[in-house]
Amino acid sequence: MSDDLTPPPSPAKRPRDEFGRPLPDGTPTRLVLPDFDAMTMDEAHAEAIRLFDAGNYFGAHEAWETCWALSKDSHEEEFFKGLAQLGAGYTHWLRGNALGVVHLLDRALARIGLMGSPYGGVDIDAFIEQATEVRALAQRAIDRGEPLAVLPRRPVPLARD
Repeated sequence: MSDDLTPPPSPAKRPRDEFGRPLPDGTPTRLVLPDFDAMTMDEAHAEAIRLFDAGNYFGAHEAWETCWALSKDSHEEEFFKGLAQLGAGYTHWLRGNALGVVHLLDRALARIGLMGSPYGGVDIDAFIEQATEVRALAQRAIDRGEPLAVLPRRPVPLARD
């Protein structure tokens, strides 16, 4: 046991690879993300959408996780928790973890439609359809014992005004 009383780095400060996996302390980070904690919920949500559209699903997960924390005990909590899980599910795809994709997207899909569609500037119905297709592809890979293919990258479907 170490006598060093320095607390471990927070998860946001810990060095990570480009897929969000933690790297050993002292290793240069390969994933630089904005300070989501300094953002309002609307700013973090907009940044999550931008990151998701860029294929940075871990960053989107982290931004939506901030929204989830900011919406604690509100009617939006489950919505943002679902979006955070959706970002995590897509992150597991990039990591090659089909079972993680299925489990996280199952949880996400049970939550993101709770507010109705559209919501938060997002066409939730279209996003559910998109995530359902990704989940089905992951399940098919599991059933066939095959690795995940390249993830079909599509942006967050935005609500039309």
